[in-house]
Amino acid sequence: MGTRTRSTRRPKRRTAASAALALALALTASGCVTVRGELEVVPAATRAEAAQALRDFTDAYNEADKAYDPALVAGRVTGALAAINQAALRARSRQSPAGNPDHRELTLDDARFLIPKKAGWPRWFVADTDSNRDTDRTQGNGGNGSASGVDSRWLIVFVRGGADQLWEASHLLTLPADEVPDFAVDPDGFAKAVPPDGTGPLTPPGELSRAYASYLQRSGGQGGPAFAPGPYTTAWLAQRRQAAQRVGRSMQYLDQPLDTGVFAPVALGTADGGAFVFFATRHFEKQTAAPGVPLLDLNADVRALMTGTPKSSLLKERVASQVALVPKGGAAGTTADLRSRVQGLVSAQGS
Repeated sequence: MGTRTRSTRRPKRRTAASAALALALALTASGCVTVRGELEVVPAATRAEAAQALRDFTDAYNEADKAYDPALVAGRVTGALAAINQAALRARSRQSPAGNPDHRELTLDDARFLIPKKAGWPRWFVADTDSNRDTDRTQGNGGNGSASGVDSRWLIVFVRGGADQLWEASHLLTLPADEVPDFAVDPDGFAKAVPPDGTGPLTPPGELSRAYASYLQRSGGQGGPAFAPGPYTTAWLAQRRQAAQRVGRSMQYLDQPLDTGVFAPVALGTADGGAFVFFATRHFEKQTAAPGVPLLDLNADVRALMTGTPKSSLLKERVASQVALVPKGGAAGTTADLRSRVQGLVSAQGS
C-alpha cells in the first residue's frame, strides 16, 4: 500500500515540476520573466563600475595609439567612435608600421558620471572628464591655447550590450566646460535618459540623425527640422558651396542617417526639459576632375585607406559623431544646437 502511495505521488511531483518548467519557458519566451534584473529599472552601472570602464578605455586607447594597432582598443570601442578610431589607426599603421613616434599618454580625470536608470539592455552612461590634451592655457602664461583660458571637457558615452559584455565607448566629443548643459537628476543623483521616441524635446532623439542628414541634403533649406547656425551647419554648407565652385572639378555629397544597432542614439535629459543627444551620421563626398586637372586632398591618410587608382575621381566615406542640445518642445528657441562634432575618414575609392 505504502509503495503504491509513493509511486502515485512521484508522477504528481514530476507533473508539477514539468508544468512549472513549461510555464517558466513560456514566460521567458514572452519576455515576462526577470533574469538578473533585465526588467527591473536599475542604474545602468555603479559609479565604481563606471570609473573602471573609463580606466580600461584609457589604458586601451593609449596602448593602441602608441603602437598604431587598432586591435589593442577594438574591444573597448563601438559605434561611431569605433568606425572613426579603427580606420584612423589602420591608416596611421600603414604610414608608420613601427608605431607612433609622437605618442603622448592620455589621462582623463576629474570625472563626473552621468548614469541613468533603465530596464533591460543595452545600458549606457556618460563620463564627463577633463583631459591632459586641453589647450586651455591663457596667453599670459606662455601657452598656445585660447586667450580666455576656458577649460574643455571630454564627454564619452559608454555602452554595454549585456551582463557578459565589456563596456565600450561609442562617442567621444569635446566641448567647452561652459557649454555642458545642466542635466536633470533624481534625488539620488542619477541622470534621466530620454528614450528615442521621447516627446519632451522638440525633436525626438531617435529622429535627430535623419533630421540632420536631411538638413544637409537640403543645404539648410525649408521642409524639415531646423538647426542653429554654426560651424557644423551653416558654415559647413558654405564650405561645400565654395568647394563646388572650383574650376575643372565637380563635387557631389550624400548624407545618410546612421541610427540603428550600435549606432543608435542616446540622450540625457536636461534640467529645462530638453535633451542632450549623442548621435551618428554617414557622409559621402565624390570629387570628379576634368581631363588634365589634378584631384585635390589626396593626402597620406586618404591614400592609406584607398582602393583603386584615382585618375579622375575620388570617393570618400566618412562617419561622424555629434552631440546636440535639443530644446524642450514648445520652449523659446526652435532649433537644435550642435555643440560638438567629430568625423573621420573610413574609406576612399579612386577611379
